[in-house]
Parts: sequence; C-alpha cells; structure tokens
Amino acid sequence: MALKLNKKIILLFLVTLGPGIITSAVDNDAGGIATYSIAGSHFGYALLWTMIPIAILLFLVQEMGVRMGIVTGKGLSDLIRENFRVKITVLLMVGLIITNIGNVIAEFAGIAASGEIFGISKFILVPACAFFVWALIVKGNYKTLERAFLVACLFYVCYVIAGLMAKPDWMAIGKSMVTPTISTDAAYLMLIVGLVGTTIAPWMQFYLQSAVVEKGLKKEQYAYSKIDVLLGSAITVIIMFFIIVATAATLFANGIAVNSAEDAALALKPLAGVYASALFAIGLFVASLFAAAILPLATAFFVCEGFGWNSGVNKKIREAPQFYGLITFLIVVGAAIILWPNIPLLPIMYLSQVINGLMLPIIMVLMLVLINNKKIMGQYSNGIGFNIAAGIAIIALSALSIIMALQFFGIKLF
Repeated sequence: MALKLNKKIILLFLVTLGPGIITSAVDNDAGGIATYSIAGSHFGYALLWTMIPIAILLFLVQEMGVRMGIVTGKGLSDLIRENFRVKITVLLMVGLIITNIGNVIAEFAGIAASGEIFGISKFILVPACAFFVWALIVKGNYKTLERAFLVACLFYVCYVIAGLMAKPDWMAIGKSMVTPTISTDAAYLMLIVGLVGTTIAPWMQFYLQSAVVEKGLKKEQYAYSKIDVLLGSAITVIIMFFIIVATAATLFANGIAVNSAEDAALALKPLAGVYASALFAIGLFVASLFAAAILPLATAFFVCEGFGWNSGVNKKIREAPQFYGLITFLIVVGAAIILWPNIPLLPIMYLSQVINGLMLPIIMVLMLVLINNKKIMGQYSNGIGFNIAAGIAIIALSALSIIMALQFFGIKLF
C-alpha cells in the first residue's frame, strides 16, 4: 500500500513538473549570462551574497503566480483586464511588448555570438534558429514544447562543469556568501540592480501563470507546483552561482574584466582551458535558443489574454491567429535586427532592462491586490507574513528600479 501511495505521489509530482522550472531556468538567458559574467569578472566573489535574497524573492513572486493560475484557471493578463481599468491593461501590454522586443533581440544576439565563437556565420545560424524556434512553437503542442524545454534545461550543467574546472577558492566563496559586501560604487550598485532585474523579469509572471493554466493544473496539485517553483528558483540561482564563480576564479583573478557573455567564453580559453571555454559557449547558445522560443510565447500569451483573444499552443493557427501572428512577428523582427549591420545592440538591451526594472514593482502591486481579493482567491489568498515579505520586496525593487532608470538617463547618485 505504501509503495502504491509513493508511486502515486511521484506520478502526480512528475505530471505537475514543468512550468516553475522552465520559467525560472529560461531567465538565465543571454542577458542573464552576460550580467553574471560581468559581476564575476569585475567584482570577483563579492556579489555572491545576493544569491540568497534573490532566490527567496524569486520563489515568493513565482509562488503567487502559480497559486493564482491554479485557483482561478486564468492567466495574469486575464485577471488584470477583468479587475482593473482598460487603460492600465493597455499600458502594461505596450510596455511589455517594447521590453520583450528588446529581450528577443538579445537572445538572437546571444545565438549569433555563440555561433561566431565556433566559426559559424550569423547569417546562417540566426535564420536557421529562427525557423527552428517558429516551427517548434507553431507545429508543437504544450506537451511537446514542455518536454523540449525541460531537455534544454539539462544543458545548464555546462556552467556547473565550467565553474568546477576553474578551480575556485571555496573558502573565499563561502565567506562571500555569508558576508555581504557593502559599497556605494555606482558600478557595483548597478550590477546588483542587474542581477535582480535579469533573474526576476516581468514577463516571467505572465508566462508562468499562463503555463499553469495551459497545463490544466488543479488545486489538488498545488503542493507539487510549489515544489516545482522551488526547484526552478534553486536551479536558476545555482547556475548564476557557477557563472559568477567561473568568471571570478579566472578572469577577475587575472585582472580581465569583460562586458559580454561571448567575451567571457573567449577569455576563459587560456585560463581555464579550451573545454571550459567551449562549455561556456555551448551554454550560451542553448540558453539563447531556449529563451528565443519562450519570450515570444510569453508575449503572445499576455497580450492575447489582455485583449481577450484566443491563445495557447494547443490551438490551431486558424483558432488563434493573433497569438501565432504575434509570435511570428517577434521572431522575425528579433532575428532580422541582429542581421542588420552596425545595429547598436547594447543600448537596446540595456533600455529593455530599464523598462523591465520599472515595470516589475507595478506588476507585483497588481498581483498583490489580486491575490488578496477573497472573491477571486477565497481561502488561497495571502497571509499577513506573505504580504509583509512581498511589501518589503516591492519597496526594495522600486528603489533599485529608480536607481537603474536614473543611471540610464545619466543622473549619478553616488
């Protein structure tokens, strides 16, 4: 009997597994890898202490999304449209579309950069990957997409191996993780903002809740969904840890500061060996390809839900033309811009991160209002402790977002 019960529990968990891990893992994309590489190469192990609060905040936000999706059976955009003014919904959709265009461009930039490391022209690799991503979404269904994305998550082990090959100082790492380094240096503060912004992005909240609804998860699976989110948060932070460790132990130790993920991959070769460099580049390619599929999908979900259009990868093109049209538009635009000569990628990518940072506290406030509405959530609404923790997170994120925006417009605070 106990064996049968255990088998049932394991089966229920495996059926539930997916949305939390995929949503969190995909945020270790080209922009995330670049941010972690910069943090490690510029400041060594000094920023490792941020991992624990980031992990807690990530779990906090993702758990609320999963809970709302399971209890209401609706995506976040649906709930915002039904419970707030149309103007708020439209402004959110416009801001998120602009942000995600920048994010999709960044993913194809990561694909192009990783290809060039291996001597593959972007004019061959980017169109091929764009077509692959489009075909995967349009021709697949939710189950096939989820399986493909879960397999892609396995490639993040490349960064774990690269970090171990760098032979880091584990004593120094342990000390840095439990002893926060306080600095008023503008670059240091901006990297903290970047680490938070790249790990907890607005699009994640919309995609996760939509994925839960698309998967058809029920209230009796809620406990297993929390474990899924917890695993996703842990995986995200572990990958962040090993990228920072790999670059800190090699690049920072040798006085080499990089400003992109591809620079980090190339700089690792003479310091950690050709295999570590190759693993870093492979990880960048898979992460970028993975995110190039998820981000257009996430954008289509929240825009179509926000305007009440049909959405979902289980639907045919004729059943959800706006959904698939928006996905196609984002993939084509993102890939085409990367092929455009002399396009200023860094300002585009940075502006998208600024908008990300500014929108996240707003979205969190809306999520808090919704999840505390007893008419919507019933007994599944937030407790006092959860609201206090979320409130502190919103204040901290708002402060960081203001710092980031001021920095973008050239206003120095420190």
